[in-house]
Amino acid sequence: MFGWEFPPHISGGLGTACYGLTKALVNRGTQILFVVPRAFGDEEMNLIDASEILISEPDKMVLTNLNAHIDTPARLEVIGVPSGIKPYTFGSQSQLYAIENWSYEIQSATQEIGKAKKYKFSGTYGSQLLEEVISYSEVAVALAKHHSFDVIHAHDWLTYQAGIKAKEVSGKPLVMHVHATEFDRAAQIDPQVYAIEREGFEKADRIVAVSDRTKRILVSRYGIPQEKISVVHNGIVAKKKQAAVSAPRLGKKIVSFLGRITYQKGPHYFVEAARKVLLHLPDVHFVMAGSGDLLPAVIERVAQLRLSSRFHFTGFLKGSQVDKIWSMSDLYVMPSVSEPFGLASLEAIQSGVPVIISKQSGVAEVMPHAIAVNFWEVDRLANAMLHVLRRPSLSNTLRKNSKQSLKQITWETAAIKINHLYHELASKN
Repeated sequence: MFGWEFPPHISGGLGTACYGLTKALVNRGTQILFVVPRAFGDEEMNLIDASEILISEPDKMVLTNLNAHIDTPARLEVIGVPSGIKPYTFGSQSQLYAIENWSYEIQSATQEIGKAKKYKFSGTYGSQLLEEVISYSEVAVALAKHHSFDVIHAHDWLTYQAGIKAKEVSGKPLVMHVHATEFDRAAQIDPQVYAIEREGFEKADRIVAVSDRTKRILVSRYGIPQEKISVVHNGIVAKKKQAAVSAPRLGKKIVSFLGRITYQKGPHYFVEAARKVLLHLPDVHFVMAGSGDLLPAVIERVAQLRLSSRFHFTGFLKGSQVDKIWSMSDLYVMPSVSEPFGLASLEAIQSGVPVIISKQSGVAEVMPHAIAVNFWEVDRLANAMLHVLRRPSLSNTLRKNSKQSLKQITWETAAIKINHLYHELASKN
């Protein structure tokens, strides 16, 4: 299984989804060798840290950390490959300061050791991004030659080339897992990223889409046959019982936005709706938790509207920091322009926070009790926010009904479907 991040070192929903799915698959007896750009050593499993993979002759690979090969009951190994690529983001250096909290620590360029080499990625953007994707696929070739497995599973576009190369070397069936497409991530489509995605979809033996919405995009935008795509909705990891998290109140009512502050997530629609809410409820405060390339523009717009005293920008948060946001929130709003799924809304519901989501989100397919509006209908979004904030009975009903729906949205359900898919593909190979 090829991924790009794994908790606790994540930059968004991709790492959370990989964790939930692999944990559920392992619980069902599937053995997984999970490849990540870099392993830090504090993940919830025994690791094989491949930060020092040496690639010499075509059929040789040396692991310098041989002591990491320890059998564990979890049947999950993680191989780390150092990289500076930040998922979902690329562009000019001028954008980096807004998203710097997303990245791994960066190391230097390719290092030659005798006749062997190991990759130390630069982490730069533009042309460097695609070069690093290709380098990652070269590491995948070495790994595929020296490990035994039945199926290859690649998560999102940064790993598709790795999946393709592993298939070419091993002849094993390939599953491409689509958490987002280029049409979700960007206002302007990057033709190179689109080409990588399309090649991956065409060479995959089966595609897993996180929602029916994503499946429709694959069919209409990439020309993929419907029968090649299986829809497997994401789930939610059950929280361990822990002491209640408390946080100081900013005002009588608090509305939160948690996600990347990028075109895809619709932050400008959140600000415009907030402006209308404040005309009726001037003491409401709005927390925007996240980082992204549109953060400076959003802050500037808030300042133009003279709403700075009612907006709070936290930067990227994770773990207990996110729990604090949920503990103080009276409402969570996800006005995404194009959201393949939307895990954050499930996390909010799990924490007892009512949610408003856009109709352009995959999670709307499995959350019938959440309020859903079109992302561009700012007046309707503002009215929905006012109704929830003004009516405790509505807020309580949303909490109760949405929590009930969560019982059906589990990673165990997703693992059953994907495990069945693995067996089907392996039996044909």
